[in-house]
Amino acid sequence: MALHRDIFWIGRQWAVTGAGIQAIDQRLRGVLDIDIARLWDNDLVQNRRAKPGVNAADFDRALAVARERFPGADPIVAQLEALGVIEAPVESPIVPAMKLRAEGRLARFLPQWRVRR
Repeated sequence: MALHRDIFWIGRQWAVTGAGIQAIDQRLRGVLDIDIARLWDNDLVQNRRAKPGVNAADFDRALAVARERFPGADPIVAQLEALGVIEAPVESPIVPAMKLRAEGRLARFLPQWRVRR
């Protein structure tokens, strides 16, 4: 995936953009990129950091800049959820959440699906 048009910080191997943390090397096709919503997922961050060829110092600096730029949880929203003013999303145990994953794969090779009536 090409770098997002909004670039907030750029290092030797990583960049903090409007999409999150992205690898500068475009030959990787976005396989190692981390979206804004997943910046606080420590398992994913450690997984990406442990990949061979990752410049750990540059990755840590990009992660710090991204987490500062995009805070994980809004404290006001968290307080409103605690008071019960806003309901937190509840996952249904009966109906599983729909998960679409296409990281690192080209869209033209993904199976197509259609809704039939």
